[in-house]
Amino acid sequence: MRRLVFFIAIFMFIVFSAPLPSVAAEKPIVIGAPLATAFLYGWDAERGIKLAVEEINKAGGVNVGGKKRPFAVEVIDTRDLEPGVPVSEALLGVEKLILEKKADFLIGGPVRSEAALAAMDLLNKYKKISILTTGVLTPAYHKKITDNYDKYKYCFRNTSHVGVMMNEFITMLEDLRKTHGFDKAAVMVQDVAHARAGGEAMKNGLTGKGWKVSDVKIYPTGTTDYSVGLNDSAKFGAQILFIWMDMPESAVLLKQWSDMKLKSLPVGFVCAAEQPGFWKASAGRGEYLIVNLVNGGNAPAKITPWTMKFSDAYKKKWGLEPEGYGTSSSYMAVYQLKDGIEKAGSTDTEAVIKGLENSDIMGVYGRMRFDKKSHQIIPSLDPKEGAVTGIIQWQQGNRVQVFPPKAAAGKVLLPPWMK
Repeated sequence: MRRLVFFIAIFMFIVFSAPLPSVAAEKPIVIGAPLATAFLYGWDAERGIKLAVEEINKAGGVNVGGKKRPFAVEVIDTRDLEPGVPVSEALLGVEKLILEKKADFLIGGPVRSEAALAAMDLLNKYKKISILTTGVLTPAYHKKITDNYDKYKYCFRNTSHVGVMMNEFITMLEDLRKTHGFDKAAVMVQDVAHARAGGEAMKNGLTGKGWKVSDVKIYPTGTTDYSVGLNDSAKFGAQILFIWMDMPESAVLLKQWSDMKLKSLPVGFVCAAEQPGFWKASAGRGEYLIVNLVNGGNAPAKITPWTMKFSDAYKKKWGLEPEGYGTSSSYMAVYQLKDGIEKAGSTDTEAVIKGLENSDIMGVYGRMRFDKKSHQIIPSLDPKEGAVTGIIQWQQGNRVQVFPPKAAAGKVLLPPWMK
């Protein structure tokens, strides 16, 4: 009996004194996430990043030259989408992540274009790699990298930009023109710089294709009555109602459009309509609205085998479907960073830059590659060739991907009163 007890004691000593095979024993790689956390494009990005980090750590972490290291996340609220908050506030947030939180890499924002462009000089100053994943749709971002690679080589962007998005919309509308004979559009935008510019760009793009486009209608933030503009679009005979608004009151526009039974199909960038809760908020009168979610996977879809896997995991963790722009791209950026570090075999900045430039993985919204000169994600209408958009239509309470054709789960439906 004493011999048995002795052997049990020896066995227990070996078991409990042996080092645990845990990734947590290694020093974490810190991801700093500068985000406007009070807004959709901030909080959904934070959730996407944290989900990816959780998955990677659970699977063993990042292989850095033979050692498995975990990711850790530090989030700071840049407040850069709040009215009246200066760009300097966001820059202070970025600097705090680098100096106080000891971030090794940055993923996320700043979300506002002006803040992200200004932050590029900070990234150069501290030699910190950043993958921009949300907000900031201006082509000026990757143009700065192309024009001055040595200074801005630390900056990457894995989401789309306005130039690509406009072409995608025009391609889709040209398809509708061939199918239904549409050739007239009305444009209604919010009175903010990006929406005004976008509305004019869409008008010019469609006019160049032979469409007839009415004068752009501009509405102050907070507008709650759009009936005059909607009536004008009906008199013009518009079959497409192009909308660019990021204010919640845009739900009122859709309600009025539905109540008036206008013979036009609403299409555009409507922030309020990106989220799963829009159906309830619009009392179902957002039916038939087509919305650009910028990247695939920001709503459930079957673009690649990974898309629904991500969507299901997001819903399990956060209690709702992916919420809109910034969700899938922020999630994928963590996996791209992991791939870049593993290709480099270290966390050395110069080595990881080359690792990211050579990264080529199939992700949530297609083949994920950065252009080596501009560090802009390479887009495509085919997920086998590049990153695809997520243009969805609200159909019976669901967000259904309808474009591009090779990633579509359904076809564009017209309101019954248009037939």
